[in-house]
Formats: sequence, structure tokens, C-alpha cells
Amino acid sequence: MTRNDYIWLLVIIAATVAGIWIMQNPDYPVRQGLDLQGGLQVLLEADVPEDQEITTEEMDTVRQIIDQRVNAFGVTEPLVQVEGARRILVELPGIENPEDAIALVQETALLEFVDSGNTPLPEGLCIRTNLSDGPSRCEANNPPGTEVPTFETVMTGAGLLHANAEFRQLQGNFVSFVLKPEESQIFADYTRTHQGQFLTIVLDKQVVSSPQVNAVIEDSGVITGNFTPDEASKLALQLQFGSLPIPLRIESTRQVGATLGEQSIAASIRAGTIGVAIVLLFMLVYYRLPGFLADIALLIYALLNFAVFKFVPVTLTLPAITGFLLSTGMAVDANILVFERIKEELRKGATLRESIITGFDRAWSSIRDSNIATLVICFILWTFGRNFGASVVQGFALTLAIGVVISMFTAVIITRTFVRFVIGRAATWLRQRRWLLGV
Repeated sequence: MTRNDYIWLLVIIAATVAGIWIMQNPDYPVRQGLDLQGGLQVLLEADVPEDQEITTEEMDTVRQIIDQRVNAFGVTEPLVQVEGARRILVELPGIENPEDAIALVQETALLEFVDSGNTPLPEGLCIRTNLSDGPSRCEANNPPGTEVPTFETVMTGAGLLHANAEFRQLQGNFVSFVLKPEESQIFADYTRTHQGQFLTIVLDKQVVSSPQVNAVIEDSGVITGNFTPDEASKLALQLQFGSLPIPLRIESTRQVGATLGEQSIAASIRAGTIGVAIVLLFMLVYYRLPGFLADIALLIYALLNFAVFKFVPVTLTLPAITGFLLSTGMAVDANILVFERIKEELRKGATLRESIITGFDRAWSSIRDSNIATLVICFILWTFGRNFGASVVQGFALTLAIGVVISMFTAVIITRTFVRFVIGRAATWLRQRRWLLGV
């Protein structure tokens, strides 16, 4: 045993304690996918005349924007896919507030910076702009007899590069934004020539706030109003991920149960448990004492995996669980490579200490190369899933990649530390009991 071995032993103990703490902490719940816990299914249809042509590119853009919105809203592993030529199917697993999620994916979020001259407009007022193609959808909310004036739009939300919800003690909740370079000059010219006047911020023809222009705004600014934290976050998300190129209406909504069913979930858990138990038993029977130490390392491996799944968090679907089980097999394979190398050295007549050192050193290159190849495949799968809306593929790739990284730590650090700490210190005693080493 060296000084580094004791340091690594302390690291392993600290990681195990941290994993146990995360597993027992209710602040880190397990996120389950639609196939395990059910959720909300929303069918959206293009809200345009039947004779208006909708291109495939427009529908794919709508799908991508909705997918970004619901992911940023906190709905992980959503299913967002185009159905036919005019419909979008959205499946949202385990969401707590379906009304907000539905509004988020449906709204077009047309943001306009409107020149209201010397008149500040009250929040909530519905107005018309030169971009209006008819009565505003919110005009019905105005008091009877309220005039709906028309104003000139200076810039739309398409000119925004970034938008974030923030909070400050004096300003409260607000949304900060950064302009695209090509729009900065337009905005700077306007604010320079309209000092003291009001630039009203309008979302979907409804006034959000009506601040006075007190400085030249060149590349960034803020949207203030009586926002709650949720309202500020929702507005930032809508602006960040753009307006939908096609308005949508809700065709149908329904709650869906777990697609696998409780019996299928129970059977899957039982099969996975039996499989892991058989692997642990094989390691113990075939490799004896090293196998026992590897089993402890594998149990720590499983603990660290699920702790990371809860901490990140990772949404567990059946494909995601499959990725974890596959990485478990790779963790076992890494231990087998090490132990077989150690046995080869022992059969050549090397001492136990020499066999342990050589076994780990020679097995490392094989473990490294195979795991790097797997991580490359994970990256390709994750990229494919992100670009084509296959979230279950992303989940599989993510859990497999996490498992591979932790399995390298398990095989190279945890198992090696245990072997050197237990077997290395008992080398003299084990010299006459080679059967305990599986030789």
C-alpha cells in the first residue's frame, strides 16, 4: 500500500457517503419517463385556413421550438413529433402544472417594441400595431367601450439574441435581453431620437410594460413589470426560443397512463435484479476473493450511477434503464480483463504484488480503448436524438455514457484500491491459498 492508495480509499469512502446522501435526499427525486409514470398528451393543429399551404420545413421548425420550450420548462424526455402535414403530438411525462405547459407550447409569443409617443400604456391593455392583421385575440378582455388604438412597431422579438429571467432587490423580477448585432443600430437610433418618450413592450398585442426611454440602448436592455418569478421565467423562455412560425390550436388533450403498465414495469425490474445478482454470483464463484472485492465495487458503481441520475437529473425510461444495464455489463467486463491479466502473471511465476501491478497496467489500455469507442457511439446517438427529436435515444445514450465513465472509475480506481488494500496486505497468507485467487 502506498500513500496514494490511502488517498484513493478516502475518496471512495467520500463518494459512497455522498451517493447515499443523494439517494436518501427528497430534494433529488427520481424522474420517470412517460412509459414508466404516464403524463399528458396534447395534440396541436395548425390554426390556419385549410387552403393555406404549410411546408415540411415550417412544421419541423415548430417541432424544434416546442421541444426546446418544454425541455427548458423542466419537462424532461418529452415526445414531440410531427403527425401528418398539419399536426404536432406532444407527450409530457409527469408534469405538475399542465395548463402552463400547454400555454407554453401553444402560444406564438409575438413580442413587439411599440412607439407609444408621450403616452404610457397600462399593463394588460390590448392594442393593435401596424403588424396586426385583424382584431387582437385579447381585445375581449378590455372593458366595454375601450378604444383599441393602433401603434407603430419599432422592432419585434426576432431581433433578440438572448433573454433571461432575473431578480434584483430594487427591480424585483424582470427579463433581461441582448439584441442581435444587426438590430442593435436600429434600436440605438430610435432610443437616441426618442428620449423622454415611451417605448411600450407588447406581447401578443397585450401591453407588458411601458417604460420611458432615458438612455440610448445599443445592445441590451430589460423588460420590467409586475412579474412573478414564474411569469418572468415563462416570458424569458418564450422569447429565448422564438415565435412559432405557425399559430397552433389545441385539438385534444388527455391524461395517459404508463405505457408499459405496472406488471411490465415490475417484470422489467425483476429481470434486471436477477441479471445483476447472477453477475455478482458469477464473479464471486469464479474469481473468489478478487470477485468478492469486485462485487463490492460494482455495488458502489450502481449506487454512484443512481446518485448521478437523481442529481443531474436524468429521466428514467425503459431505454435509459437499458443503457445503465449495458454499462453494468461493461463494468463487469473491465474487472474480468484485470483479473485474467493477474491470473496470467501468477501462472508465469510472478509474485502476487507484481501480478497485481502488471495486471492493472496491462488491462488499462484495453479498458480505455473500448470505453472511448463506446463514448464516441454515445455522442453520435445523443446527437442523432437531439436533432431528430428521438428523446428516448438521447436517454439511452446519456445513461450509457454516465455508466461507462463511472465504470472506468470503478475498475481502475475502486477495484484496484480494494485489491491492493486487501490482497496486497495478505500476500504472504494467500501464497499457500491460491485457490482464493481463482487460480
